[in-house]
Amino acid sequence: MKRALLLFFILLAATLTLLSCGNTPSSNSSLSGVAYRAFFSEQVSAGTISAGLYIVDARNDLRAAVGPMGAGATPGKMVVTPNRAQTLVFSGYLGAGSDNLLTVITNAQEAGTGSLSLPGFTESIVVSPDSNTAYIAIPTATVVGQSPGAVKVVSLGTVAFTGEVDIAAVRHLALNNSGTRLLAFSDNSNSVSIITPSNIGVGTAVTTVGGFDHPVAAFFSSDDSTAYVLNCGPECGGGSAGLQAVDLSTSSPALLGSVSVSAATVGVMSGSTLYLAGTPIGGVACSNQTTAATSCGTLTAVDLATLTAASPVPITDGYHDHIELAANGRVYIGAHDCTEISTTEVRGCLSLYNTQTGNVVVPAMNGDVTGIEPVAQRTVVYVIQNGALRIYETSTDALAPNPHSPSHPGEIVNLVGDFYDVKTIDF
Repeated sequence: MKRALLLFFILLAATLTLLSCGNTPSSNSSLSGVAYRAFFSEQVSAGTISAGLYIVDARNDLRAAVGPMGAGATPGKMVVTPNRAQTLVFSGYLGAGSDNLLTVITNAQEAGTGSLSLPGFTESIVVSPDSNTAYIAIPTATVVGQSPGAVKVVSLGTVAFTGEVDIAAVRHLALNNSGTRLLAFSDNSNSVSIITPSNIGVGTAVTTVGGFDHPVAAFFSSDDSTAYVLNCGPECGGGSAGLQAVDLSTSSPALLGSVSVSAATVGVMSGSTLYLAGTPIGGVACSNQTTAATSCGTLTAVDLATLTAASPVPITDGYHDHIELAANGRVYIGAHDCTEISTTEVRGCLSLYNTQTGNVVVPAMNGDVTGIEPVAQRTVVYVIQNGALRIYETSTDALAPNPHSPSHPGEIVNLVGDFYDVKTIDF
């Protein structure tokens, strides 16, 4: 649950002690002096807590002895550029009064170097492989003479708009490995808009391909010759969930094979396997779990070489929009608006799947999952659930031991707030 301000005061003495002795400056040239950093976006200002990005030493799980970085009124979603030189932060997650501000943080200086007011809310930002350009899907952006919706192009060097592609109700984006094809997915559509970034503003930039079922995401082969498009199907108002392969090796994209799955709103690739998570309409029985919950979602492994799907594994339900591969063969899956239990057991929207045994663990924590970040070079995962940070150890699927405060496993005792997202910067 969200930590009360009372906890802040209880831990204040420990905080001061840890800040003074636990963060010896390293060779990192940043202001904090922390060599391996994690940024946490805090949305709410209350009492002594300020909205902004907080810095944590991701090797020692301690907050750095510096104040938060400013990044709009309600900093939320973050995207780190491929070269890890910058972090993009979107502020606009608390409804009325949100500023819809995009802030570009220069990681070395730990400070914002520019910001832009976006013409609406976004939940999808992708960055080019050279880290020079960001593409942002804004489904409600006003377009003169057309239905709302646009992909805005931003130069990260100048932090300025440099182009726009008008696509009605565009909500999700996927960029291939080389940055030559940008796939855009719109609400209530059975088509995919394929954008050629080099043609934006100078030629025909968009090709529309039909034959899908409410697509929401795409994954690419290593050579970019094939895109695997995720069909959301029933969860998004369509008929059938699954995966559709698309040939991108020519200028005229063509549909290849497909495979149906029980549900799919989010996925992650591991070699030639794609893990897809979703919730079938009405849910499925939680057959692999001892729980009072009567409704579960599913996780399905798809072999991309043969386009065949394994039997679905029950996980927590809700709308799944976070999934990450972690150490020890674990897949972390997060959802929002799931079935929560807080009486006979505590159960929320996070599922931990063991690819080696097939087991699923649902941690005893209520709330939506808004951030998941495996920490490279370690076997722990940072998770933001219901506004609180929890640290999980992948070898045990339990809260990680806390050497700084053994009575608070899985926590950073000198980090208190209502957090939304987390990203590691230096790994």
